[in-house]
Amino acid sequence: MTPFRLAVWGDPIAHSKSPALHAAAYGVLGLEWEYGRSQVDVDGFASELNALDESWRGLSLTMPLKESAFHAADATDSHAMSTGAVNTLLLGDRLLGFNTDVGGIVDALSEHAITQIESVRIIGAGATAASALVAARELGVVRADIRARNPDRAGGLLALGEHLGISVRAHSFDAQVDAADLTIATLPSGTTLPDAVVARLGAHGGPLFDAAYAPWPSALAAGWGSAPVISGLGMLLHQAVRQIRIFLHGDPLHVLADEESVLRAMRAAL
Repeated sequence: MTPFRLAVWGDPIAHSKSPALHAAAYGVLGLEWEYGRSQVDVDGFASELNALDESWRGLSLTMPLKESAFHAADATDSHAMSTGAVNTLLLGDRLLGFNTDVGGIVDALSEHAITQIESVRIIGAGATAASALVAARELGVVRADIRARNPDRAGGLLALGEHLGISVRAHSFDAQVDAADLTIATLPSGTTLPDAVVARLGAHGGPLFDAAYAPWPSALAAGWGSAPVISGLGMLLHQAVRQIRIFLHGDPLHVLADEESVLRAMRAAL
């Protein structure tokens, strides 16, 4: 098979574990594919994308490029269409965009026996929060509470909730809380909240799934109390598996040959 080139793009990017994850998977699959990383910002995205030649198979996109990738794609999958975010581009005659973060969240929660819930609290209001809301709907959620420093930023999530058939409300961090079956944190790595806010959210928020994983435990996870906390490494792993399915087969649901061995190698690389 042709030794394609692939990479993860973002800004910053030096911390990314994606090269190690993909290299481990391609080793098991017997693919001599090259997967690197490049620091690319929003202003430089279009020119960098246009400069790629036919040796390139695909790209993984992280902050702040997911919206830029969505607008660049000729066609997108349903998860990307719902969230307006693309974290995977399959290159070729047409530029195909996918959002594997949604499936990554669902798969990571499933590993912790979280497969059916009615209510969720999502901390943050950015692109990952949209993926979290779509993932929550796939787990059966009918009520969602969005927490953000500026609840006015959550307008897109309110509209998405209406589209998904979820009752969504947005509040500030320090507003009164009701109980939730699960909390999903989508704040950037290193974000801290006042201790009183963390205590209030943790007392009524059920298990915490924090999309952040470095440093770990996050400040939020460290103060969560007695409920289980789950790091974002599972999401990172499973969204990468779906990316590899896309790069190899063009389909995030096409299971890889000996996928269990691929998963073991990728876990070992984390």
